[in-house]
Formats: sequence, C-alpha cells, structure tokens
Amino acid sequence: MNKPKPLQDRNFDKLVDKFEAKVYDTIKGEWRLKLLKEDLHSLCQPSQNTDSPGFYTPLRGVVNLKSHNLKVWDAGCGFAQMSQWFAQAGHEVTLCDLSHQMLMRAKQNFAANELTATFIEGPAQEVAKTLPEFDLVLFHAVLEWLAQPKETLFEVASKVKPGGHLSLLFYNRNSVVIRNTLKGGWRLPGLLKDEYMGKGKKLTPPNPQIPEEVCAWLQDWGFEIEVHTGIRVFNDYMTPEALEQTNQEELLAMEYRYCREPTYRNMARYIHLLVKKQS
Repeated sequence: MNKPKPLQDRNFDKLVDKFEAKVYDTIKGEWRLKLLKEDLHSLCQPSQNTDSPGFYTPLRGVVNLKSHNLKVWDAGCGFAQMSQWFAQAGHEVTLCDLSHQMLMRAKQNFAANELTATFIEGPAQEVAKTLPEFDLVLFHAVLEWLAQPKETLFEVASKVKPGGHLSLLFYNRNSVVIRNTLKGGWRLPGLLKDEYMGKGKKLTPPNPQIPEEVCAWLQDWGFEIEVHTGIRVFNDYMTPEALEQTNQEELLAMEYRYCREPTYRNMARYIHLLVKKQS
C-alpha cells in the first residue's frame, strides 16, 4: 500500500501565466482588489489623484492610525498589486514569496512603476524568522495553499507589532461546501467525509479555512477584529445561464450591499479580516 505524499506548501512557478489569467485578469479579481483597498484605505491613505475618484471609501469605525509611513510586509506577495498600492502611497514595503517566478513578476511590476522595495525569496514562515516586526502584515490568498495553515499563520502574525495590523485574506471552506452541495451528484459522499477539499482543478486550494475558526485563532493570539468582509457572496453560486442574463452592475451592487453583513459574509468565496494586535 502506497503511503500518502506529505502535504507541502504550494509553489506556483509553473502556473504563473494561468494564475494571472484566471485570478487577476478578471472581473472577479478586480472586485477582490476593490474590496481589499476599501478595507485598507484608512491605513494606506492613497493620493486623492487616483484614476477613479471616490472609488475607495473609508469604512465606518475604522480609525486612521497612520501618523507616519508604515513598515509593511507582504507575506506571499504574488504579483504584488497590494504592495504596489502601499509603496505608491510612500510606505516602506518588504515582499516575499515561495515562488521564484511570482517574485520575479513582482519585481518587474515594481520596476515598471519606478517603485522600490525589499524582495526575499522563500516561504513566509521561514522568512518570518529573519524579519523585525511590522506596522502592517499582508497575508493574502496564501493560507489555503499551506501544509500547516494555523502554524504558519501564527508565525506570520507574530511579526505584527503591538498596535499594528494584520490583513488576512483566505479561501472559505464554507463556500466550498455550499457550492458543491448545490451541484450535488457524486460530490456529496466526499463532502460528508471531508475528502473533497482541493480536488479537481489545479487552482483549487487544498486547505480552505473555516472563518469562525480563523477568527477564534486570531482572538486567542491577542488580535481584535476591526473589519470582516466576504468577497463574492453570490457570484460563485450562480449558474453560467443565470450570470448571462444578469446585469453585472446590479449583481455587484448586491455583492456590495451584503459583503459585510454577518448573515452573508461567511458564505463568500473569500474572507478578508483586518485585525489589530492589542498593545
């Protein structure tokens, strides 16, 4: 009997182009970036001279704590869109990624925009051991690809200084269960045994996380949740036929209306948490 292969953190070196086409270069990707930037607006404070005036609106209840340029670590940076946004606002950015190709793409994007940063190749949990504490740590769409999500998140979160923030984006296990149950058929036995996670497409994460559990971890580690947003509450449950006959602006208005409502946000495909480390 063959022993199962040990779980490993996912490296996207061979899937960079597919990742860009399927994740970033889509309406879904644009919507994700819009909500992330809105959640983080009060920390970043970008120039008012943006391409889309009024696109980012500070959230109620999020206090502006930026009195100086922040030290930001983007742990698992990917193509580094969020890091670029902070760098353009004058913050000091450090980036790392396990994927050499992803990190090279991030460097190219920074160079093309005449921005500077520190780039480190390697897994976030190992890089963390070499770094100081930061005002803000970004950990976006990494948790679900890890062999040890909770342990790695703890190492990354430990690099947030007291009073600083962690921005955590992750793939929602609740959404995986709901979406595949609605499809029915052969998927149900696997779901009942928790054996369906990460099966199928190469860009399906193997370790989606349960939001309620992740929130409990963070609170146990001394973090206070300031913002809790669900990204794509409805879109991913709709059939191609339903999407084709739906006005996209009206659908996005529905997404926006319910993305931070407690009843709906934990059904979304992705969950974003902005949490503050207590002093």
